Amino acid sequence: MFSSLSRPRALALSAVPVVALLAVVGFAPLPFVVAQPGGTADVLGEDRGKQIITITGAPTRRTDGQLRMTTIVASGPSVDVGLGEVVDGWFRTDRAVLPRDAVYPPGKSDREVERHNTQDMEESQDDATRAALGYLDEDPAKVKVSLHLADVGGPSAGLLFALGIVDKLDGDGSGGGLTGGRTIAGTGTITPEGEVGPVGGVSLKTQAAKRDGATVFLVPEAECSDAQAELPEGLRLIPVTTLERTVESLRALQRGGKVPSC
Repeated sequence: MFSSLSRPRALALSAVPVVALLAVVGFAPLPFVVAQPGGTADVLGEDRGKQIITITGAPTRRTDGQLRMTTIVASGPSVDVGLGEVVDGWFRTDRAVLPRDAVYPPGKSDREVERHNTQDMEESQDDATRAALGYLDEDPAKVKVSLHLADVGGPSAGLLFALGIVDKLDGDGSGGGLTGGRTIAGTGTITPEGEVGPVGGVSLKTQAAKRDGATVFLVPEAECSDAQAELPEGLRLIPVTTLERTVESLRALQRGGKVPSC
């Protein structure tokens, strides 16, 4: 049993290895990446002077409003993240600290990661085209879709690409489009069958969406709680599970009808 005099000495001595460890960790790289809100792009508009979605073989409509895909920006796989950056990220709402292996394939160089992300984006665009044309019962042998978006990788824009194609082709023949003149943002992978999947980083993407003028955010249903964690004021969440149900929700929003919520 320690006396009142010996107890502080014991605590002080036991703290020496801890202080030393923290000093070492403070200078050692950690297996994390720090992410923050990235850019957004209106898939109904242009990127570097070129239409993001170009359709031939079928009549298209002149769209209004915006459908903005969202991104996050993360420190690269070969970038060393120190303790200070990790601690700073934990205490900021506009930063997220993520395990490196959850963001990048293990053991890959920067160039390999870039190539992997580009491949994911290309596959996502193909899946989005198949999902949209399948939803519209359009013949892919007749209707050709070209998607162009530079400097963005990964599969998370799939849902927004599919919605943009549907909007341009006037899916229900109403001529009213999907946005109702709003700026709508969102994220989500998509399969050729139109199933929407989770993507990660949604709490950062909602911030990017609000910053760039969105009032509605489409979020994969499984990530509702993540999106609500740091939800910017004035941004409405709509959970989505399939392309068909997403279109139905946007139509209901225009009519003032019942719209799903998180």
